[in-house]
Amino acid sequence: MPTVSIVMGSDSDMPVMAKAADILEEFGIDYEMTIISAHREPDTFFEYAKTAEERGVKVIIAGAGMAAHLPGMCAAIFPMPVIGIPMHTTSLGGKDSLYSIVQMPSGIPVATVAINGGQNAGLLAVKILATSDESLVKKLKAYSEKMKKAVEDKDKKLKETGYKNYGK
Repeated sequence: MPTVSIVMGSDSDMPVMAKAADILEEFGIDYEMTIISAHREPDTFFEYAKTAEERGVKVIIAGAGMAAHLPGMCAAIFPMPVIGIPMHTTSLGGKDSLYSIVQMPSGIPVATVAINGGQNAGLLAVKILATSDESLVKKLKAYSEKMKKAVEDKDKKLKETGYKNYGK
């Protein structure tokens, strides 16, 4: 059974949403991935959101661009956490998506990450699930150590090569 559901309004969102899936895979979390348009197929969308809890979903990661109603509509129907990923758009650079997701009415919260923030959405889902899973807490601590080591290694390389030769 999927613990996290990743949903997007268009296949053009796939590169960003795949980053969330990659994080979930890295942490060994089962997920499902779906393309649904809340505007073009409302009946399918409502069925998806209403049955997510029955399917074992604990967190929904919803990506959307432009009017970006998908995350908010998920939050209106699904009783557990929803993480919204605003997608970059050509017309307004993703600000339209960001505002549509982050400016939810009282009582319908959507945790919102940065524009195209698929990786952070995946990590936030892991952190939410870790509140009741000590093994995930340990994996998150190891992940943080790995990130710290990567920065330290880059700094060491910089000091060894100098900034003019860095990356050459």
